[in-house]
Amino acid sequence: MSKLSVNHLLGIKYLQPEDIHLIFSTADNFKEVINRPIKKVPSLRDITIANLFFENSTRTRLSFELAEKRLSADVVNFSASSSSVSKGETLVDTVNNILAMKVDMVVMRHPNPGAGVFLSKKVNARIVNAGDGAHEHPTQALLDAYSIREKLGDVKGKKVAIVGDILHSRVALSNIFCLQKLGAEVMVCGPTTLIPKYINALGVKVEHNLRKALEWCDVANMLRIQLERQEIKYFPSLREYTLQFGLSMPLLNSLNKEITIMHPGPINRGVEITSEIADSEHAIILNQVENGVAIRMAVLYLLAANIKH
Repeated sequence: MSKLSVNHLLGIKYLQPEDIHLIFSTADNFKEVINRPIKKVPSLRDITIANLFFENSTRTRLSFELAEKRLSADVVNFSASSSSVSKGETLVDTVNNILAMKVDMVVMRHPNPGAGVFLSKKVNARIVNAGDGAHEHPTQALLDAYSIREKLGDVKGKKVAIVGDILHSRVALSNIFCLQKLGAEVMVCGPTTLIPKYINALGVKVEHNLRKALEWCDVANMLRIQLERQEIKYFPSLREYTLQFGLSMPLLNSLNKEITIMHPGPINRGVEITSEIADSEHAIILNQVENGVAIRMAVLYLLAANIKH
């Protein structure tokens, strides 16, 4: 397969396994590029990409921006907090104004689930979902699975535990879809209040004991507690959460096996994971960051192939 089966990257649930493998093999080539002295390629020289962030994001925005510049695209950045959106302009109006400036692709993060799908039906540009509400975050799941493949050789047959705030996490949902499409087994682990009711319908295991989850898995993906999305209290205190679900070196050393530790960032050091683990050789957190640029380059490059100029 040499091209994607989709025109937009709206969510992992719309991708075929072949699409994911194509993105990975394309990312392999770009990873080699970004480790060269000259890190740019002219692949998207005539493409204009608008980054629309209606929600704060530092890492994802920087990663996309770097990917776009490495591909020599023209980049327009738009942050909604300082724009007319706060004056009541609608999403479609905002985007149509940007498209009137002849933009080919839109990378969008939005607080409402389904914003990317809505937009893809309304505007004539390729849409990349950089996170919609607590729904999906497809490029994060792709870079996570790619990082597992790089570290362990393959994703198929691996056991991955996703630990923490599953309820508010778009990373968890996209990861579940992606890992399952690649043949991994998935378990979620966290307090009962942070595990969504629908989770059983997704065919994942559920565990409320961190040690048991770690004994089961090959990879533990430790999610951040998303206090900014929680309108009510889901657990007594952060200290209480850390005692039950925080990963520490003594706990990791007490297992009689090696586990790969991941984190989508930003890390709450000392809450879901200690600094000692985050900075240890068990963690591939910085590899995830590097792989994020290569994966986003691959996604933009493959979607741009479908653009008619």
